[in-house]
Amino acid sequence: MWCVPAINAEFVERMEDVLRLYARPLDPREPVVCLDERPVVLRDAARSGSPMAPGRPTRTDYEYVRRGTANIFCIVEPKTGRRVTHATARRKNRNFGRALLRISKAYPKAKRIHLVVDNLSTHTEKACCDTFGPRTGRALWRRVAVHYTPRHAGWLSPAEMEASLVARQCLGKRRIPDLATLRRDVRAWRRAATQEGCSIRWRFRVADARRVFKYDTLVFTRSEH
Repeated sequence: MWCVPAINAEFVERMEDVLRLYARPLDPREPVVCLDERPVVLRDAARSGSPMAPGRPTRTDYEYVRRGTANIFCIVEPKTGRRVTHATARRKNRNFGRALLRISKAYPKAKRIHLVVDNLSTHTEKACCDTFGPRTGRALWRRVAVHYTPRHAGWLSPAEMEASLVARQCLGKRRIPDLATLRRDVRAWRRAATQEGCSIRWRFRVADARRVFKYDTLVFTRSEH
């Protein structure tokens, strides 16, 4: 179920910008890539379980020990199913800056990379400058055309679907004890998903948004203050 805030001019402008972006035909020179973050709690077994034996499945003790948290950058090009999804220790400015560099390197021949993100405070040019310095950071930021989803409307990004796929197909209900294991598992899942070409077919268009949210006849006024 969608949770949509009050419809206003900014909401409509950002939503329609993103929806028009998804409606574009595939263009390798200007790929559309979506990014979202998913926090992960690292858990290890408090005691050793019992190994599998004839007539008896593997047994795991219910008690666990928390080993901190980590993050997964869920990054997908929805039209092709290409992925740059990877795990990191945190999701701070420098982590986002490095994730942006990964995306840039994944598309060396692209003239401009269109990146869809939510309004997290790290999704800024400052993150690139903090990570690589002003000159390199600004150059990296200029290579990417950032499209922000409306506030409280992250469902407009297929990267949220990517996060759900990672949760179900990669993480499951397993206990992941450390960052090294998480990175290994996410890397293996990313390779398999990319090879299978698991693309995301986005069907919600501008016309659908106007019909569903009924804002086509509303008049919006912007404050001058």
